[in-house]
This record gives sequence, C-alpha cells and structure tokens, in this order.
Amino acid sequence: MAGRQGRAAVTGGVEIRLRQAQGDFTLDVALSLPSGGVTAFFGPSGAGKTSLLRAIAGLSQPQDAYIELTGRVLSDTENGVFVKPHDRRVGYVFQDARLFPHLSVAQNLRYGAGKHPSAALEEKLTGILGIAPLLERHPRDLSGGEAQRVAIGRALMCQPELLLMDEPLAALDQHRRDEILPYLDQLAQASGVQIFYVSHAMAEVARLADTIALMRDGKITRYGPAEDILSDPALVPEIGVREAGAVLRARVTARDAGDGLSALATSAGTLLLPRLEAPEDTLLRVRILASDIILSKDRPDGLSALNILPATVLAIQEGVGPGVAVALRSGEDRLVARVTRRSARAMKLAPGGKCFAVIKSVSVAPGNIGVPAQR
Repeated sequence: MAGRQGRAAVTGGVEIRLRQAQGDFTLDVALSLPSGGVTAFFGPSGAGKTSLLRAIAGLSQPQDAYIELTGRVLSDTENGVFVKPHDRRVGYVFQDARLFPHLSVAQNLRYGAGKHPSAALEEKLTGILGIAPLLERHPRDLSGGEAQRVAIGRALMCQPELLLMDEPLAALDQHRRDEILPYLDQLAQASGVQIFYVSHAMAEVARLADTIALMRDGKITRYGPAEDILSDPALVPEIGVREAGAVLRARVTARDAGDGLSALATSAGTLLLPRLEAPEDTLLRVRILASDIILSKDRPDGLSALNILPATVLAIQEGVGPGVAVALRSGEDRLVARVTRRSARAMKLAPGGKCFAVIKSVSVAPGNIGVPAQR
C-alpha cells in the first residue's frame, strides 16, 4: 500500500487505508471522510467494525496502514510512522463503561483530562450528558446508562479530534438505551467532535448518523449520506428486512395538536405522532420503517391512519421472496415502503408513478425520533 504520495489527503477530515489479514479474515478498508458529524459503521457481528476502530485508535497495528486525522499522519507503515494511542487525540468509548471503581465520577472525568484538566470543559460536558448531579457518586452507585454517560464524558475530557464509540449501548437494556439516546443526540450537536459510531442496531444508526458505512466480511460495501443509504431499496437485504426504513426531516409545529398528538411539518405535508416533548420549531429526524407504510394509488378516505403523504415512485427492487421494496420521494424527503409483489403489480407501480404513503401515527416508536446532528 502506498503512503500519502499519489493520493489527495482529506483536509481537516479522516483518511483511512488499511489491510490486516488474520486467519481466514481480512480487514480491507479504504475511506475518506470530511470533518464533522457522525459516521456510523453498521454490519453484522464479525464484519470488522471493532477491528477498524482499534486500528484508528492505535490499539492494533495492521500489516499495511495509512491513517490521517485532520492533517496529522497517525499510521503509515510504508514510512514507519506509528503514533502511540495516547498521542493520537482520539477518544474511545467501549461497550462497557470501564470506570475506575475506586474513583468518584468527578475523579473519573478528570482522569480523562490527564495533566491538563479544564473546569470549563467539565462543566460543559456534565451539562450535555446530564451527569452534574452524579459527580460525588462512585461507579457502584450508577445505573448502566449513567455509567456509560460518564464514560463518554471521560473520553471527551482529553479534548479529542475524533471520538470512537464501539457499541456503546449494546450492554444496556431497551429502557436504558432509550434513556441515553437523547444525550447522544445532544452530544452530536453540541460537542463539535467528529464521531465514529459502531453498531449493529439500525435504530441507533438511523437516529444518530449523518453518514453510514455498511460493512461485511472486513470490507465497506457502501457508504454515503444516511438519507441516501436508508432510502435505497437495493440495500434492504443488507440492512435487514425488519430494520429497513428511511428517515425524513420534520419540524414541530404544534406540541399539543389535541387528542395526545403532536403535529410536525414535513416537506410533503403534516405528520401527526403521539405527543412529543420537543418544543415547537424543533427540527427532528423521524425514522419510518418500510413495513409501516401502506401505499395507495388514490388518496384514501375513511381510514383510521392519520398520515397520508403524496409520493412519487423512484425505484422498485424485487427480492427473492414475496416482498418488494419501493423507493419513494415525498416532497423533498425520501421514503422506502415494503409491499408484496402481488400488490405492486396490481397497483401497476412503476418509476415516475404517483401514489400516497399511508402511515399510522402509533407505528412510529419514540426511539425512532431524534434531533439531527447537523442542521
């Protein structure tokens, strides 16, 4: 593998070229990303996601590697460059919190700062992560979600240029995951730190990511803006039939629209959802599962479903089973619906055709609603 010569570096971003063979498995990744935002690496167990993060952090040394972060070369095997982990300005959050049990929360945070603690940064992070009331406690007195928030704060106290998060919610039950996700929403907006987020939970990825990289068998099979990846019907098998679903952006216009509902404005019309706590004018990212969309050629009347959005068919992807994935444009947003092949043929769905996407209000789970990381 060549070093930097012959390749354009990503100014202010991240450039990764690495190859690591171990037994029957080979990690072979080439990726260039601009600075900022949240990039999620999604794929099944054994895809190489953790191996990739460990190489970026300097916790492993691939046989062939070139890693550059904001103009600094961290690894270049061709030229004998390897920056030690503690000098990389890369924070790492593991699946388990790994807090020091004999230290208080405040002491754990300050340990992350090393020799240069910042009271201002500590105050900012404790506010973002909601851990200010926990500073005098010890890890044994924390819930799983609280401990993980402290671990994130500790990783950020070293003022990293890149934060690596390796399945940070995997060890938590659903209640704790739902508890911590709003803090991750806020962290992505307020910290200003570029984040690489590893997960095999698409709900987390769809809620948090600006960019998605799909991984399988040690390789990145596709990457791009989250809206493009999630709305591509050809990628439904890779994402998973049950997890497939696109994301649209909506602004809260009425926190209480009556009957326990909130009203959101999308680029194609109004979306009514179970009452949200977000204040009016908040911009939200709403994930709608492909299986929760019903298509109609004509605008339906007399349905219990409250959300009916006009749409145009962009593409149709037939699978090996009875299902068909239909890519839709609704206003400026994109959706993907999953219907049977029989229904698609009976409706004569084809690219360019008009239809209506019908969405039940109660089908959108609270965990599928988040605040965009970048506005």
